[in-house]
Amino acid sequence: MKLRLATSFLAIGVLTLTACGGNTEGEPETPESALTIALSTPTPTYEMPAPAPSPSKEEEAASSTNHAPPPEPAPAVAPAPAEPQISASQRNAVRSAEQYIDFMAFSRTGLIDQLEFEGFSTEDATYAVDSLSADWNRQAELSAEQYLEMMSFSKSGLIDQLEFDGFTRAQAEHGANVAYR
Repeated sequence: MKLRLATSFLAIGVLTLTACGGNTEGEPETPESALTIALSTPTPTYEMPAPAPSPSKEEEAASSTNHAPPPEPAPAVAPAPAEPQISASQRNAVRSAEQYIDFMAFSRTGLIDQLEFEGFSTEDATYAVDSLSADWNRQAELSAEQYLEMMSFSKSGLIDQLEFDGFTRAQAEHGANVAYR
């Protein structure tokens, strides 16, 4: 299949060239003579490749059994959520809470009270304690064991002491039950 460039585009180009001073012979050129030149100039031809023949049904069946299926696209990875900006006071309260809980057992409210005693605001202390994701039942167990190492308690007395320290009734009972095994 051959395509010819349209001669009108070539004629427009020659007319533009002539208008810009493209005539070097010094003769005035008319649009008709420019068109004659344009039409007499050979136009390049371009060969377009013939379309590939479509495969027969047998070839399609053979190719589908001989080739692995195309890989599935990788799932889109969601960007990691941005970490919330925290104040210097909150960052220091978190570090202090981590140090306290690594050193000894605390209830949630007991640790908040300790951080407030240290000078942190209630908001910063609460933020710090809640950021720990501590197992408060485990903290009740450790606290109950520490109490029993220092002094003697009845089970009910130990539960009362753990509640006084800020553990919930359920956490205090859990801690006392584990410590009394």
